[in-house]
Amino acid sequence: MAKRVHGKVAVITGAGSGIGKAAAELLAREGAKVALIGITKDKLKQVEQMIAAAGGEALAVHADITSEADIHTAYEKVLHQWERLDIVFANAGINGTVGPIETMAFEEWNRTILTNLTGTFLTVKHAIPSMKNKGGSIIITSSINGNRVFTSFGMSAYSTTKAGQVAYMKMAALELARYRIRVNAVCPGAIETNIDDSTEKKPDLKDITIPVEMPPEGEHPLRRAPGTASQVAKLVLFLASDESDHVSGTEIYIDGAESLIH
Repeated sequence: MAKRVHGKVAVITGAGSGIGKAAAELLAREGAKVALIGITKDKLKQVEQMIAAAGGEALAVHADITSEADIHTAYEKVLHQWERLDIVFANAGINGTVGPIETMAFEEWNRTILTNLTGTFLTVKHAIPSMKNKGGSIIITSSINGNRVFTSFGMSAYSTTKAGQVAYMKMAALELARYRIRVNAVCPGAIETNIDDSTEKKPDLKDITIPVEMPPEGEHPLRRAPGTASQVAKLVLFLASDESDHVSGTEIYIDGAESLIH
């Protein structure tokens, strides 16, 4: 069976763990050369070594997606290494501060906006010049939050960025269609990752939380448990490959129907 992204070059942000790591490993197995971008040097190197040990090709690039200079330099390194760019997975993001709007500091709000929304903007913006001549696929990690779900109390900043990413994806899909660049978003529900490490829950969160009664079986109808990073990676592979060559401007929910009962 032919490898689905054989010979293509992929850039993945937030590639040191979770969904980014799973996508990097899967794309590499399917023949892509993978640039691993993130701020966790040790974790990026570990993923790079794992891919190499499995017979794949990867390049760890330390970069902060909130820095335009870092992103520009990261793409230069990728092009110097492989001289092409076909796939961009703008995956890096944080939960940020979770708490009431009234007591959220500007710095707390801005950190989430800067990382999730501006970081996505920069990741996509600096990919365009290298993709214009032959097209490609851009995939953005959004969420059910801000799009289907609004009961994640205290996550006003996070949900705003996730809604913004979907709007940005649609604008980019139309603007870049002339260059045969497809742009889509994956919207995961609860996934077994370590994103909670980037979450700061404020003590007064309890003051705004409204009890939401879930079915006795739990909030994940399909498998009675959160999804996995590898399940999201399979969707990313589909969107990165030519199997989705007429799919653009679309957000795809991957949550086992969780968001339909919220």
